[in-house]
Amino acid sequence: MAKKESQKLKYSRLADDLREQILEGKIQAGEQLPSENVLSAHYQISRHTVRKALSILENEGYIYAEHGKGTFCSELVRHTKTSRNIAVVTTYLSDYIFPRVIQGIDGVMAENGYTILLKSTRNSRKAEAKCLEELLQKDIEGLIIEPSKSEIFCKHVSLYARLEEYGIPYVFIQGCFAQMKDKPQVKMDDCEGGYLLAKHLVSTGHKRILGVFKADDMQGRQRHRGFVKALQEAGMLYDPDDIIWFHTEDRAVKPFAAMQELVQQGREFDAVVCYNDQIAIEVIKALEESGVDVPRQVSVTGYDNSFIAENSRIKLTTIAHPQEKLGELAAELLLDLIQNPGSTPRENQILIKPELIVRESSQKR
Repeated sequence: MAKKESQKLKYSRLADDLREQILEGKIQAGEQLPSENVLSAHYQISRHTVRKALSILENEGYIYAEHGKGTFCSELVRHTKTSRNIAVVTTYLSDYIFPRVIQGIDGVMAENGYTILLKSTRNSRKAEAKCLEELLQKDIEGLIIEPSKSEIFCKHVSLYARLEEYGIPYVFIQGCFAQMKDKPQVKMDDCEGGYLLAKHLVSTGHKRILGVFKADDMQGRQRHRGFVKALQEAGMLYDPDDIIWFHTEDRAVKPFAAMQELVQQGREFDAVVCYNDQIAIEVIKALEESGVDVPRQVSVTGYDNSFIAENSRIKLTTIAHPQEKLGELAAELLLDLIQNPGSTPRENQILIKPELIVRESSQKR
């Protein structure tokens, strides 16, 4: 069993390596690949394993074989600039704020005669790279993408560079990678949003405010930054132990468990600023199951003004997220890039100002 698994890993690694060389342009369209014997010797694997790797790439359309001549790199789909297809890649598709963001994009694109191709990464860097690899083989005219784990250094910048080589413009939404902060983007001013929430709680008499933030995306880091700014401005102590950090992989369990643990430890606090509305609901649940009354004893705020913010049992104080408008702005920016290739739009980077919405989950002290 272990031997079979080892062989699988070997041909998978070879396929990945050759695919990467093709996408980075190290192996050009029409260029002949090294022979099976050469690949076998170079990678120190059997010819059978080499053939399995080449078979994968052939099925994916990266290479083709000519009998008696060898294996060659395919000319990937020509980008005609006339397909009227736009790709939209988001971390999630069918839940939370994403349907309305996509609706905003689709409304503008449909009005201008474009069709959108939807893909989801589930906030996985590996899945994002895979999506980009697939899109590079399709005849698309542009891309709108929400980066996965945008706070982490991007290792597949070469795929974005390939988009640029093909003349395919792209727009980031919700965040962007540190190495690409000069690229076209539409996002919320999340630092200001975090600041408004914490400032609201300070102004309504709260003295010890905790925070629950996401560590692996730009939004979480910026919201935390605004939170700290409001505390410092008010002359209140910032204690790193008052922050619960979580990642994509533990978002379903850590905020809930960590909040209950803080209550069990006897930590005194009277408010919690949460990364978003979904996390706020989990925090409220954790507090109530621990015997804490929300909002009479502890106020809780969310972010995004999603459907659940207004329709949960305790309506959430939150930050308005213009979901459809954000999608519309991103679509309009992409259309500008498509219609004016080579030029830089006057508003290449759009920062949407946040708005505080006060509801019953926060209460004056």
